[in-house]
Amino acid sequence: MNILKQFFIGVVAMIAVTPSAMAQLKSVDAFTNAPMSVFPLLDKNARLDMVDYFNSGSSTATQNSLQGRSRVTELTDNDIKIAMTDASSYQLSILPDKSNEGCIALISTVATPAPDSRITFYSPSWQQYDTKSRFEAPSMTDWLTDAGRKTPDEVANMVPFMLASYSYDPATSTLTLTNNLKQFLSEDIYSMVAPLLRDQLVYKWNGSRMVKQK
Repeated sequence: MNILKQFFIGVVAMIAVTPSAMAQLKSVDAFTNAPMSVFPLLDKNARLDMVDYFNSGSSTATQNSLQGRSRVTELTDNDIKIAMTDASSYQLSILPDKSNEGCIALISTVATPAPDSRITFYSPSWQQYDTKSRFEAPSMTDWLTDAGRKTPDEVANMVPFMLASYSYDPATSTLTLTNNLKQFLSEDIYSMVAPLLRDQLVYKWNGSRMVKQK
């Protein structure tokens, strides 16, 4: 009877602990344990050094495989930001997931010709998810203001492609996309197109996908 009782107690304990353990995935662990295919410029030892330097308050950077310098610039339990090179950066965020397993969102940003980002989603074990199932990247139409929707062809003629940086705020579960065309277009072209395009787009994580806010 005692053995049977202990068995049931053990099962109940596992049920109680498992969701909480899954929820304890931290950004620093996701970063340091990521496969080389995700952060090819940094091996695990380099990443651990970067975290140690940040936690000690040191401004020392770590040499990456391109002989450049990389550093952690911000770190919380749910979010870590990395300056990978002078022209590239990453933000890794742990998103609450309805399955209780958590979801890793990785934003990569390249700074030339103006900051431009993309976002990728992974499981806690770094299995890549289908991005479209969690976030639908905006089309040029999504960026148009009311005035821009009246003259979409005019916008298309002036703007060959969109350049936007992404930033996720764990406190509000919002992903903000910022229009960076001002840094790319000539001043005269930008002055004409600026009233036709929105400055930002905002999405909110609902536990399974990013939902565009009005």
